[in-house]
Amino acid sequence: MIARLIGLAALGWCLGFAAFMLLLPQPLGGNTTDAIVVPTGGAGRIDRGIALLQAHQARRMLVTGVAPGVRSADLVREYRAPAALFACCIDLGADAVDTRSNAEETAAWVKAHGYRTVRLVTSDWHVPRARMELAAAMGPGVIVLGDGVPSTPRLGTLVNEYNKLLLRRIALWLGVGV
Repeated sequence: MIARLIGLAALGWCLGFAAFMLLLPQPLGGNTTDAIVVPTGGAGRIDRGIALLQAHQARRMLVTGVAPGVRSADLVREYRAPAALFACCIDLGADAVDTRSNAEETAAWVKAHGYRTVRLVTSDWHVPRARMELAAAMGPGVIVLGDGVPSTPRLGTLVNEYNKLLLRRIALWLGVGV
């Protein structure tokens, strides 16, 4: 009986992991939102956020999880973006150190600005968990759209992220760490 339960759990995990890998979110097209949020940590994320902002897909952008001491001028140089764009429309958040604190930092920023729709720009493999954390932190009044930046993660990264997604989803269902 126990062996069957373990076998069923393993089969469920494998099927879920296969679905997770096959359904990695793609970049969104044509969806205008009030704001864009970009957690640091992955190639192409900030570039995509800047391009979307320049294409008028949102009014403002938050880059969350910026290292202490990093200034807008540093990002202007690194991403070759207009300084005026950073001055008017890009905020840097330095309070977050992980996905959960990215969500908390973003929720406070969204509330302060009164936004109702947010485009979350992050690595394709990171979108499901980051979106879940962000939706949990903001509650039902804000729509979060996931915009996956294509990447080529290693299998270990995918397994680790899928396990984090499952564990955090269970914790949220149980009301732990909400």
